[in-house]
Amino acid sequence: MPSPARPDDQIRFQIHPRVFAALGEDLVTNDIVAVLELVKNAYDAFATRVDVVFGSDTKLGSYLDIKDNGVGMSRKTVQEAWCVVATPYRQSNPLATKGKQTRRVAGAKGLGRLSAARLGKKLWMLTKSATEPCWSVEVDWSLLSERESLESCFVTCRPFEEKLPFEDTGTRVRIFDLNSDWRPDQIADLDDNLTRLISPFSKVDDFTIHLTAPDSDRAETLTTKINAPDFLNRPPYAIRGHVTAKGQVKGNYEFHSVTGNRQRQCHVTMDWPDVRRNSDVERKLTESSPGCGPFEFEIRAWDIGSEDTREVAEHFEIKKGTIRQAIKAHKGISVYRDGVLVLPKLDENRDWLGLDARRISKVGTRLGTSQIVGYVAVTAENNKEIEDTSDREGLARNSAVLAFEEILRAIVGALEKQRDEDRLKPADQVKLRALLDDVSGEELIKQVNAVAEEGGSAQEALVSVRDFSDKLAIVRDALKTRLVYYSRLATVGTIAQMLVHEIRNRTTAIGRFLRSASKGVWKSGEEAELRIQLSVAEDSVQSLEQLADTFAPLASRTFRRGKRDTAIEDSISRCVSMLKGEIEKEKVKIDVPTSNHTRVSVDPGELDTVILNLLNNALYWVGKGGRKPIVEFSIRKIHNAQRVRVSVSDSGPGVAKDDVEKVFLPGVTRKPGGIGMGLTVAAELVSEYGGRLALEQPGRLGGATFNFDIPLKV
Repeated sequence: MPSPARPDDQIRFQIHPRVFAALGEDLVTNDIVAVLELVKNAYDAFATRVDVVFGSDTKLGSYLDIKDNGVGMSRKTVQEAWCVVATPYRQSNPLATKGKQTRRVAGAKGLGRLSAARLGKKLWMLTKSATEPCWSVEVDWSLLSERESLESCFVTCRPFEEKLPFEDTGTRVRIFDLNSDWRPDQIADLDDNLTRLISPFSKVDDFTIHLTAPDSDRAETLTTKINAPDFLNRPPYAIRGHVTAKGQVKGNYEFHSVTGNRQRQCHVTMDWPDVRRNSDVERKLTESSPGCGPFEFEIRAWDIGSEDTREVAEHFEIKKGTIRQAIKAHKGISVYRDGVLVLPKLDENRDWLGLDARRISKVGTRLGTSQIVGYVAVTAENNKEIEDTSDREGLARNSAVLAFEEILRAIVGALEKQRDEDRLKPADQVKLRALLDDVSGEELIKQVNAVAEEGGSAQEALVSVRDFSDKLAIVRDALKTRLVYYSRLATVGTIAQMLVHEIRNRTTAIGRFLRSASKGVWKSGEEAELRIQLSVAEDSVQSLEQLADTFAPLASRTFRRGKRDTAIEDSISRCVSMLKGEIEKEKVKIDVPTSNHTRVSVDPGELDTVILNLLNNALYWVGKGGRKPIVEFSIRKIHNAQRVRVSVSDSGPGVAKDDVEKVFLPGVTRKPGGIGMGLTVAAELVSEYGGRLALEQPGRLGGATFNFDIPLKV
């Protein structure tokens, strides 16, 4: 332990005045963010209006004004709060008051005045509270930086006796000797970001922002108000709801076609264990609860193809370019704390959830940032762990924020799945063999000739061509889906080959160690316990070897069906063993037939794949039906046929009525993070053996029952 310090041993900690310039550059990422921070200060001062004005003066030159009609500051507040960088004033006073009204403040780090230092070298502030005269505060940041110590740094604060720029109370921050020239494109960018400062979907209706461009005598045409375009309030796809403190998502999905002729609504719910289980960072998340606190959300989505934007433009009688421009201004998911924007502020940070990268890396229909306008509403009181970083461009990295982000990705995933369902037309669900029946070129020629012979016009013939084009589009999309599916099947052999190779390598090494360990000399009192552990390890190695033996033929280029057979009971036992951890965790009772040994002419690897998919599906749903979790297998020989029927039943909620007809289609799933290929793969494998995988309604245990038939070993 170090000895106690003497007075002579102590050195005073000092901060050089250049800290104002340095922190302004480092903690405020750019000029637009700096202006946003100053506007947020106006909001915190209970202003109902703030004017952002780029102007010029013969004495001052170009300047930037941020003027509000808030409560203003007393001289004591200027001295004890405004002049104290990183002051805890807002943390101690989180609510602004005006009369009987209160407003939760947006800023709490006490760094707003550094935004002014970033924007220009000099500041002149006028501030008027209800009980004191107007104070004039002057700061020259460049002179402060030249001082040797903070003890010699001062601002000038004196009464202002000229005509006030406020009707009653307020604050005007005038920044001059600007550090950069504001180009028209930067001001346009500022316009977009100011529009986003207050959530366009929130209930904040007592705060407006007005922006005036430099040297403009038509300020009204350049005024920005917090009003979203009408079409943003009427999206085709939307999910809104709330997340509880325990991480349960409770939402409502709504679909409304642009023309209004189609619509659908449904409830969307997810539990925290579901979100965590499907997360790429599961190990970093706590099991009991996310820790991020309850919050509300609303995410809206659009299809932005050329035809889609044309339909929106025609319906709302606006230009197509306006649609993309409006979505671009609000795009992405924004987080608002007590109604005021937290992030993202910069355009390059709109994809802070990584949705665009996720869209590229995963097969299936995904929404990109440019298709989404969403907000998340948190509060300082309920979401204490969701803190923004000092540069105001991100969230502090902790487990609560990681959970917050994973929940939002899961909500976007739920929106995507529902959107896919509403984008599908009934004609999209035709069988593969019938896909090409209605798209014969000869049929189109006959139709066009018939129109010509009847004296019809080219416009009438065009109707047939368009109809043919629509059918081709359906075929194209269906074939694309099938191509994705078959490409997945094509990779099964490669994946199996890698799996077998890795298992073989590891079991060889482990087995060698176990054999050596079994010959070792045990210390007194440890032999019995160590031999038990050794036995468990040997069983694990044997299990891995059996798994490799099962899938090894599938990894071979020379794989052919019919070379191997297996017993259904053995396959069920292997699959139950593979999912033992999940079964024990969910406390599921598994009823497995053991009295017979039913051999079938099915490759064990492929039968295991079918049963594993069905069992995995059952284990996910079995705990969500409100009944005792049970999964039951049954085997029954089909009368007068050399085949056997296998059934897998669970006590879950069953298959929703709307999903019965499409449950085997690729990409259709209700699992958060699922890809919707399990039942499709299982059905295709069963069909290779002349069988059929079918859903039985109602299920035998009250949930879902899936039956499939396969050939007996003759």
